[in-house]
Amino acid sequence: MKPSRDITRLTEIMAALRTPASGCPWDLEQNFESIAPYTIEEAYEVADAISRGDLDDLKDELGDLLLQVVFHARMAEEQGSFAFGDVVQAITEKLIRRHPHMFGDKGGMSTGEVNVQWDQIKAEEKAARAKAGKAPAPGRSGALSGVSPGLPALARALKLQQQASKVGFDWNDPKAVIAKIREETDEIEAELTTRDPEQMKGEVGDLLFVVVNLARHLGVDPETALRTCNLKVERRFAAIEDGLAAVGKTPAEATLAEMDALWNQAKEREKKARK
Repeated sequence: MKPSRDITRLTEIMAALRTPASGCPWDLEQNFESIAPYTIEEAYEVADAISRGDLDDLKDELGDLLLQVVFHARMAEEQGSFAFGDVVQAITEKLIRRHPHMFGDKGGMSTGEVNVQWDQIKAEEKAARAKAGKAPAPGRSGALSGVSPGLPALARALKLQQQASKVGFDWNDPKAVIAKIREETDEIEAELTTRDPEQMKGEVGDLLFVVVNLARHLGVDPETALRTCNLKVERRFAAIEDGLAAVGKTPAEATLAEMDALWNQAKEREKKARK
């Protein structure tokens, strides 16, 4: 079988991998639950390639993510539920339905008006599903019901806050959020005397949630911000290792003061490089 630019070839390869008796043993053992973690991982790999500005890598990672869609669709087809073509049909219908200003009789809309229209259409879709007997799970029919519980915690915190804000449950000033962060850190400090694991977990969760809120109010994507910080830490720690290696040491053999000094040197070099 030869590679191709045609999506049909990809679905054919996936079908061959999943064919009983002649298919790949590993692929045949998989199900929706076992593949789901790979789907999430591939989405993060796409985001990583974008953050690094590596378009060649982005091409490969998008292919890996597309494979996940084809894999899930193939398993659903085997069960007689739906096929890849149905996935394409569903998303094209949704895009046309949610863009009446492009494909319907509404035009000349601003970005703000488009966003309001998008939410209205989503609400209409939700009502239609409920009418058809596809109601949300118990306890999930309110303003936050559209936020998937399967999202990573950081992304879900942001989505929950965005939805709550739409119905007026929000701060009006970032400074109020900063005050709340101080309040949460004070509560963590108070818990240090007892060090109750469950209490500490709860308080740290509260702090993280409010920090995400601050990022939202400042127009900063928290996931991107944390990814950037992680790269910075990796870069500066590599500088620590290089600096210690130059004097014949490893981090395990160095003092914290020595490593702090090398960290600060790396930080200063980055500042000068930005000027």
